[in-house]
Formats: sequence, structure tokens, C-alpha cells
Amino acid sequence: MNDEDIENDLASRFRDGDERALEEIYRRWSPVVFTLALRSLGDRGDAEDVTQRTFVSAWTSRASFDRGKAKLSTWLIVIARRRIADAHEARARVRAVQEEVLRTTSPEDLVREPPDLADSLLVANEIEQLEPDAQAVVRLAFYDDLTHSQISQRLDMPIGTVKSHIRRSLHRMRDRLEVSHVAS
Repeated sequence: MNDEDIENDLASRFRDGDERALEEIYRRWSPVVFTLALRSLGDRGDAEDVTQRTFVSAWTSRASFDRGKAKLSTWLIVIARRRIADAHEARARVRAVQEEVLRTTSPEDLVREPPDLADSLLVANEIEQLEPDAQAVVRLAFYDDLTHSQISQRLDMPIGTVKSHIRRSLHRMRDRLEVSHVAS
């Protein structure tokens, strides 16, 4: 088999849902995706997150891959560039929110009374509803005030996974709290 036949076979197996093909594709092209993301974003953790998102997106949308339109490697790079653009957009949104908070908030507003005990219990209950890894990450982030890097080191978990746990957990908690607020 020549290189083109090998890639065609790999692409076909991947499209058919062969997880071993996904592993090989990840081994082959994750360094390229990571390097693109790192060069664009300048942050190792964000680059790891983009790399993870790229391959998750590729796997979940593998049925849309068409070898007649592009090589598998080209298709992966297109996905990676979209995930990098998403990361830049997310950064811009965070900066805009931070700037708005700083613009509209006086230092006195930042000093608040301690949270209501009922609110604390409600949040603690919501954290208990999370899966064990997510619980550990959220507790370290919010109760121990650790950074993503510190959590990653303490739990021996990739920083992209730490960020994903926090993002997904906050989203789930928000959704559940909104539903319970509407119900009450």
C-alpha cells in the first residue's frame, strides 16, 4: 500500500466509526493542530483545549467528511481553524464583559455582604449533582480559588480537560438553577 492508499483506508475506517482509526488520526495530526493553535492563541492550555475540541468535532461530524472534496488532514485543519476562531471570539467576549464590569462598577460595589446561607446551600447541592471529576475541579476552582494550571497539576489532569469541566459544569448548574428558579 502506498501513502495515498493508507490515508484513504484510514479515512474510510474513521468515517465508518472505527475508534482505532481515530486514535491513529489523533497520533498523526494532533501535533500539527496543537502547533497551529499554540501559534495563534499563545497559550498552551488554550491550545490543548482547541486540539481536544478539534478531534471531538471531527469524530462527531465524521459522517460529513467527503474524501472527494478534501484529504482528511485538510479537513482536520479546517476544523482546527474554526475552533481557534471560536477561542479568539470567546476571549473577545470575556474581555468585553470584563471591560464593561470595570467601566460600570465602582470599588464599593465589589465589596458585598457574604452570600445568603440558602444560596450557598443551593450551590453546594448543585455541585453535588456533578460527576466526580467535575465536582473536584469546581471545588478547587471556587472554594480553594486555584487557577486552571494549579488544578491541572493537583489532579494530574490536562488543563484543557480542567477548563472543559469548569465550562460544562457552570453551564449545567446555570441551566438547572434557571429551571428551578422558573419553577419556584
